[in-house]
Amino acid sequence: MNVTIRRLPETLVNRIAAGEVVERPAAAVKELVENAIDAGASRIDVVLGEAGRALIAVADDGKGMTADELSLAVERHATSKLPGDDLLAIHTLGFRGEALPSIGAVARLTLVSRTKDAAEAWSLSVEGGRKGEPVPAAAPPGTRVEVRDLFYATPARLKFLKGERAERDACEDAVARLAMAHPRIAFSLVADGRSVLKLPAQTGPDDTARLARVAAVIGKEFFDNAVAVAAVRQDDEGEIRLAGHAGLPTYNRATSLHQYLFVNGRPVRDKLLAGAVRGAYADFLARDRHPAVALFLDLPTQLVDANVHPAKTEVRFRDPARIRGLIVASLKEALDRAGFRASTHVAIEALDLVRQPSPQYAFAGGAQIARGVAEASVAYHAPPPQAAAAFGASVPMAMPSPAEPRNLPLGIARAQLHETYVIAQTADGIVIVDQHAAHERLVYERMKEALAAGSVARQTLLIPEVVELDDAAAARVLAKAGELGELGLGIEAFGPGAVMVRETPALLGELDVKGLVRDLADEIAEHGAALSLKERLGEVCGTMACHGAVRAGRRLSGAEMDALLRQMEATPHSGQCNHGRPTYVELKLADIEKLFGRR
Repeated sequence: MNVTIRRLPETLVNRIAAGEVVERPAAAVKELVENAIDAGASRIDVVLGEAGRALIAVADDGKGMTADELSLAVERHATSKLPGDDLLAIHTLGFRGEALPSIGAVARLTLVSRTKDAAEAWSLSVEGGRKGEPVPAAAPPGTRVEVRDLFYATPARLKFLKGERAERDACEDAVARLAMAHPRIAFSLVADGRSVLKLPAQTGPDDTARLARVAAVIGKEFFDNAVAVAAVRQDDEGEIRLAGHAGLPTYNRATSLHQYLFVNGRPVRDKLLAGAVRGAYADFLARDRHPAVALFLDLPTQLVDANVHPAKTEVRFRDPARIRGLIVASLKEALDRAGFRASTHVAIEALDLVRQPSPQYAFAGGAQIARGVAEASVAYHAPPPQAAAAFGASVPMAMPSPAEPRNLPLGIARAQLHETYVIAQTADGIVIVDQHAAHERLVYERMKEALAAGSVARQTLLIPEVVELDDAAAARVLAKAGELGELGLGIEAFGPGAVMVRETPALLGELDVKGLVRDLADEIAEHGAALSLKERLGEVCGTMACHGAVRAGRRLSGAEMDALLRQMEATPHSGQCNHGRPTYVELKLADIEKLFGRR
């Protein structure tokens, strides 16, 4: 085959680029809103038609463009946002100069713009990559971009789009994330004539404005079930600041969509950051559950590279281990401050379940009447508990404690039901505790303290295990030999490209030593830290805690129940078990009175 190298036409190049930059309507919305933010807008209005397929319109009151700038803006790699040539000195959301030409290559694009000191506006159209000439137009200062018939020039792309509801939700999410990061700007979003978002500009100090905007986007429920995160690290290269809120472990979700992560005001979906969040919650959540967080990371531009992917949703850090460590430590510190708190929606869900009609009930004449009325009647006329005990029957109810529940958050134990649940009376309600889940968390926290104190028992191998690696991987592992030794893993060099393992953590029992060392080598290469061993030790602690905890079905004395409550109050994270399930449910007296129609 005789193949001749040729230069691709500019329109085809733009369509290829559009495949990376504009893969769906939400991506086009994101790029256009970012342009408006970079233009210094104080207000941004977005209008969608058919979830962005038919129309995407973004209007702002930014600095606007002249006729010459308008014509240049739709050319590839033409931008005003990179005054120098240093890609590590990026202070804007956009900088690649690809968005407008990419959108114009696959849609009908119209731009109308006017600078603040100009007497008239200018309009320019691009249709399927064919650029027109600027013509005078009437418009207020700022820029309005209209994208019609997205992907009409590449109809095959339309087949890969999701349903209209899913695409509209993705567009809303893109606008909401940018609005969270830029609270000084007013945002509105209208989809098919319906107002979806309307966020006024926030004033006041930066932290207060950001908090108000995040609350407006995510909702009050998140803040009722979240703790503040704040950390600052200062060194010769500048200041690294982490702020935001982290949801309580019991306020978890089935997906990671409720994780809002920002780097220097840029919404990102970064694997390192997501992994750090997952690592911080590893002790509290099952693997199929995800925490809800809103975290803002600000650091010097020379420490982060945003030029990883055309979509600019991924970043690369110069020192990833440092960033990961900061996030994990800050989140754990914030969750420690939460103490034994459990999320408020646990009680709400419990009340909803109680309010739902149960199948064992029938409705007659508007009243709810138990079908087992006869059985209830017999029970009512049965001898009192003392008489029943005299005939050999057991009395499962524990004796009430004479103490008062004042100033005790989890109250005083009053009873044990089904030898599984402890009922406590608080100053203004009741608390129901799952005794096994609560004690499991208490045991686990004690084991973690022993682990942190360095008292990791070691097991010497009868026959040392030799693990063959490549030279670089072996060097990485040996460089961390001291840290691994503190965790109970004794490693030493064994010739070129190999290490010898003489000791392993006793907690792990029998394990695949070679697999563990190879995992450690990979993690040290990616994160600069040995995470696998720590996480495996944590998992073993969780398993041992589960087996060592008070089992359901064991009868507890009043003193034991009260001791359990007091330990929960003094132990961080006791509001949830090791799998993220709540260890207790609190019902306020007002909620109980509502169940009986007293309120």
